[in-house]
Amino acid sequence: MTDMEKVRCLIIGSGPAGYTAAIYASRAGMSPVLYEGLQPGGQLTATTEVENFPGYPQGVSGAGMMEDMRQQALRFGTDIRAGVVTGADLSAAPYKITVDGPATLETETLIIATGASAKYLGLPDEQTYAGMGVSACATCDGFFYRGKNVAVTGGGDTACEDALYLSRLASQVFLIVRKSFLRASKVMQERVFQTPNIRILFEHNTLGLFGRDGVEGARLVKRRGEPDEEEVTIAIDGFFLAIGHTPDSGLFKPWLETDGNGYLLTRPGTPCTKLPGVFAAGDVADPVYRQAVTAAAAGCRAAIEAERYLVEKGN
Repeated sequence: MTDMEKVRCLIIGSGPAGYTAAIYASRAGMSPVLYEGLQPGGQLTATTEVENFPGYPQGVSGAGMMEDMRQQALRFGTDIRAGVVTGADLSAAPYKITVDGPATLETETLIIATGASAKYLGLPDEQTYAGMGVSACATCDGFFYRGKNVAVTGGGDTACEDALYLSRLASQVFLIVRKSFLRASKVMQERVFQTPNIRILFEHNTLGLFGRDGVEGARLVKRRGEPDEEEVTIAIDGFFLAIGHTPDSGLFKPWLETDGNGYLLTRPGTPCTKLPGVFAAGDVADPVYRQAVTAAAAGCRAAIEAERYLVEKGN
């Protein structure tokens, strides 16, 4: 590319937030360009069944729903491109974004919808049983484990919240905690301790999972490295990770504010960052809900704010 490409609206990310922003921006005549990133469709493409998104009464695969959103964005004229953003210069508007090395775009508005990735333990079995009993979203997948036994790994507020949520659906919930105590807030700890079908396994680490056509159990080690170290096996149908998420915000940290975990900060109740014309939508700016429907709503708000910004500038 000899001349720098100039666009009115650039969207980075192709999950529910990115695609919804694209639909609204296209319909508003903003001619958006969207880069899909490393995982076209985002995290949801790894979810086998989505039953809690409005408009799909029979449920839909995560990949299928993302393809529907993609086709809708294309229908209204979004320029969807394969490519990974590798650099950003937000020091002054118009903002400069580098894609896959040499290609640089100059954009009047920028919608960051890069998402967040769940942290995993790093066990090969987590990939083996992905979509077959392993999940990083209790509120997304808990419904499928009604009356079954499940395990949650983690010791913070998220793990306790997930265990409590699952306790209302599952028969038995094992809470696997590496340490001899919970890191969660006092009120969350008390709720967990008072829930009869939650069993806390302190000082346990997960060694692996097993099962023929899905997760049937987990192999744990109790008091690893101690003289009384012991291997333990539990029978479970679902294994939920609740050890945190990593927002994909690294490229923008020199220019935008983040919280202690790297989530982009926006003006309360809006997708507006501290930079005019730069907006954040979806999981990259949401450490609390992390749902497809809330991400889509944030994408809608980001596109509307971007349109207002351009109108106010006379563009």
